Amino acid sequence: MSKHILMVVTTADHMNNEHSTGLWLSEFGEAYVEFANAGHNITVASPKGGKAPVDDRSLEGEVPQEIQDTAKYLENTIKLEEINELDAFDAIFLPGGHGTMFDLPENTKLQEVIRDLYEQNKVVAAVCHGPAGLVGVKLSDGTPLVAGKKVTAFTDAEEVATTLDQYMPFLLETRMRELGAQFVAAENWSDHVQRDGQLITGQNPQSTVSVAKEVLKQLA
Repeated sequence: MSKHILMVVTTADHMNNEHSTGLWLSEFGEAYVEFANAGHNITVASPKGGKAPVDDRSLEGEVPQEIQDTAKYLENTIKLEEINELDAFDAIFLPGGHGTMFDLPENTKLQEVIRDLYEQNKVVAAVCHGPAGLVGVKLSDGTPLVAGKKVTAFTDAEEVATTLDQYMPFLLETRMRELGAQFVAAENWSDHVQRDGQLITGQNPQSTVSVAKEVLKQLA
């Protein structure tokens, strides 16, 4: 039976120091392909709507044509504020890219969407820097969504390795630990996924397909 997945991507195209940034294409594309091949419906939304910026660094090296082709789904994203019928969605997925660190944490509409979907027992998933969209989410009782839950995300060690840590508004692993999450870090760049109930998180770009497959498993 076909399900409906909401994918929320960043529209931030630069860091605080004006370095360009955006979405990490493989984290969007690999998940999109997994969801589409499973026959599910996909809606792509973003804070500003319209075209979502892709981080040029995610296009370096050999990017499979299948993943490059998914960029067309980023040309005209729906503005988050326009999403009102949450009953239509069975899951939400947040791909990363450093842009997410700048426009997802404080987005109140995204926080409401994630909270409501989570409290309806829908699947909430994020990979790499995508969990930046989870740090501002509080449940109806006021507790942080990630508090007490086993999660992962782009680690502090991985951020230092990119040398971009100095430009980040905060370090994702540190922030999640501060919120009371049981953060689980694996070796840098290793495929690593954590699931706690219907909350699914992946550590880095290498974890995208595994996160997507876990989402499909929970939707089945």
